[in-house]
Amino acid sequence: MQKKYFWEHFMKWVFIASASISVISIIVIFYFIFEGGLPFMLEYGIGNFIFGTEWSPSNSNPEFGILPMIVGSIVITIGAILIGVPTGVFTAIFMARFCPPLLYKFLKPAVNMMAAIPSIVYGFFALRVVVPLMKQLVGGTGMNIMTASILLGIMILPTIIGMSESSLRAVPNNFYEGSVALGATHERSLLRVVVPAAKSGIISSVILGVGRAIGETMAVILVAGNQPRIPTSLTQGTRTMTTNIVLEMAYAAGQHREALIATSVVLFVFIILINGVFSVVKRRGN
Repeated sequence: MQKKYFWEHFMKWVFIASASISVISIIVIFYFIFEGGLPFMLEYGIGNFIFGTEWSPSNSNPEFGILPMIVGSIVITIGAILIGVPTGVFTAIFMARFCPPLLYKFLKPAVNMMAAIPSIVYGFFALRVVVPLMKQLVGGTGMNIMTASILLGIMILPTIIGMSESSLRAVPNNFYEGSVALGATHERSLLRVVVPAAKSGIISSVILGVGRAIGETMAVILVAGNQPRIPTSLTQGTRTMTTNIVLEMAYAAGQHREALIATSVVLFVFIILINGVFSVVKRRGN
């Protein structure tokens, strides 16, 4: 009995340590990002940095305005949400409640395989398939906001599909059976009873999908055009905050490097705000 209690006590502290590592990691990341970027923002001016429209670090009088990158990140992420969220949720509903068993055996592994594909491979796929298609349809180089949105919409699908399907399957079957017993059709029971009951998990999947979309770098570099300007059309190229950091960090030094670290501070704040907003929505919906 003493040996049993020892192992229970030991595993309790193992679990506490594991949870603490996650919390400590976030705190450390938070500290080093803000410690490296916040002093530059205060020196250059937070308003000048966030709302400045010119990014020219190599000039004799360098300017570090990241508003074009902020707009580019927001627009591309919204486009990815409009494409990926409805497609992912409807696919999850189909897989959970409509999909024939034989088809499910192929569809489920295919979705899991999509999650395992490296982002650079998605980027090359879009470069060879989506970019030429967009070039024919809208002209230009084909590297624009629409192309990047389509690519990110595809990339967030496995996250949304996997979590949403798990949430739908976790809903007790008596919810569905009770709705059908009251005279509702199969489709109405799913959309009006089962899906709302799984709303919390579906929203969580959207949060993770949005996080991946706004934080994606390598794939976006290949198809977004990487032009540091505020876009006026969906067919124009743009640059996101993540691609701006990756493209210039290798050769940046001094104030330029500090500006890129400060860009990561803004990106970090964006992620916190997005998670906060979705958390409030989930809390109000429960």
